[in-house]
Amino acid sequence: MIIKKTLEQIDGIRKAGAIVAEIIASMAEEAKPGNTTAMLQDVAKTVLDKYRAKSAFLGYRPGLTMPAYPAYVCISVNDEIVHGIPGSRKITPQDIISADVGVRYNGFVGDAAATYVMPNAPKKAKRLAWITYQALHKGIAAARDGGKVSDISFAVQSFVEANGYSVVRDLVGHGVGIQLHEDPQVPNFVDKMHDAPLKSGMTIAIEPMVCENGYATVTTADGWTVKTADGGLSAHFEHSIAIIGEKQDILTLLSDGSEPYVPQKVL
Repeated sequence: MIIKKTLEQIDGIRKAGAIVAEIIASMAEEAKPGNTTAMLQDVAKTVLDKYRAKSAFLGYRPGLTMPAYPAYVCISVNDEIVHGIPGSRKITPQDIISADVGVRYNGFVGDAAATYVMPNAPKKAKRLAWITYQALHKGIAAARDGGKVSDISFAVQSFVEANGYSVVRDLVGHGVGIQLHEDPQVPNFVDKMHDAPLKSGMTIAIEPMVCENGYATVTTADGWTVKTADGGLSAHFEHSIAIIGEKQDILTLLSDGSEPYVPQKVL
């Protein structure tokens, strides 16, 4: 069931989203060669404690066959697409690091992601992050009252593929706000089987997951980390948004209305 939100509820989601954005911006400052992915999680925990907010990911279990997610945020490196678990892995000067953050605050949920690009990452990695960031905003611009989820999907897929990349099929965006995952599904590829009308008051998470090469995935032995099957690089950007008539209201921005992280423009 799709949950349409009141303006008051949307404001609550925005407050949770601002904490998400602060975490993403704070982790970006510590996403440096030599630091570990666990250190990024420590930054996230500090911000959560500051607001007395909760991680929407810690302990999350989507099904009885999966283990509970054991960390506060998802940190995925290079060929890891999503759901990477922070740990002792050290960041190298060539890496790209995707950070996915979900926050529960005063009964509402915000969800966003960004891919940090290290200074000596190859040009192909920098371009992949830039194209993925642009694809997110193409998808956001296509979300409007009276449209369909497939409008978002087409905007993302067509832009990504025109630039020589592929979009993941096994994972999709989703409704968000009261729960972490709500209806409808928001694929990054046109899937008429999971299409849905877009209405004013809907809040959704749009999240292109873009692969350097093929879009096939594998899940590692930890039960969570999803990687590209061919070892190619992957990038991930996400915002939670509200649809208000013909407009799109991004709910995961910093308190001053700016983006928490913008990758370098690479053509």
